[in-house]
Amino acid sequence: MKLLGRIVVLLAALQLLACTQVQPWERGHLARPEMALTTDPMANTLRSHIHHSKEASSSVASGSGGGCGCN
Repeated sequence: MKLLGRIVVLLAALQLLACTQVQPWERGHLARPEMALTTDPMANTLRSHIHHSKEASSSVASGSGGGCGCN
């Protein structure tokens, strides 16, 4: 049990080390296209719009319309 507690504390400390401020001269590296979460933001936006149009009754996005997808 003592070992498990030490492992948890060690993992928590390692996660805190990952939190750092990015310097202005380093931000260019993070803005590169390969660092994006999605490869095609327009396709992701369209997919999200279609999903929220079809699931308007359960969607939390603002501006959701009916099931036809024509909003």
